[in-house]
Amino acid sequence: MTEADIEAVSAVRVHGWQTAYRGLMPQAYLDAMSVTADAERRRSWFARRSPEVSDLVAERNGEVVGWACVGPARDPDIAPGATELPAPGPTAGELLALYVTPTLIGTGIGHTLLTAGTTRARSHGFHTLYLWVVRGNTRAQRFYERAGFTPDGAEESYDVGGSSVPELRYRRSLVEGGGTPPNAHKTHSPPDPS
Repeated sequence: MTEADIEAVSAVRVHGWQTAYRGLMPQAYLDAMSVTADAERRRSWFARRSPEVSDLVAERNGEVVGWACVGPARDPDIAPGATELPAPGPTAGELLALYVTPTLIGTGIGHTLLTAGTTRARSHGFHTLYLWVVRGNTRAQRFYERAGFTPDGAEESYDVGGSSVPELRYRRSLVEGGGTPPNAHKTHSPPDPS
């Protein structure tokens, strides 16, 4: 992803939220989402992101049709598992975002982005990849479960437009015979770097 992709990425993200979270979040909040406002926040975030964060885009005919973001895990309860030795850098990564243009869901773009994001996470030395899924988003849950992610027992809610939205944390080992994750509850922020 380059800075020139930000407006297109924001469009994919906003339309993705409006489609995926219909019925799971307040409709007034979803209707009020703005591509312009999201792009403004994303530009600010993009300029100050850490080098361990990778933003990836999928293009079709020169148009951005998907976006994924991978970086160090943000959750304070995630530490190296009992079978892992402490490392100088973080060993846990997080899939911070994965969105595809809603009309193209099911065409393989999400799988391609997830594969590229997993490869990037490994290249950063992450041994485990975590992600959060809004409870009730069964399409996303099935997608991640087919890709080898499993719920790790952590669950948290955050406020969206005055309503509590519960999320479930999933994990996938990126190494052979990966360790067991902690199953603690934690304070969670919204599901992507906004």
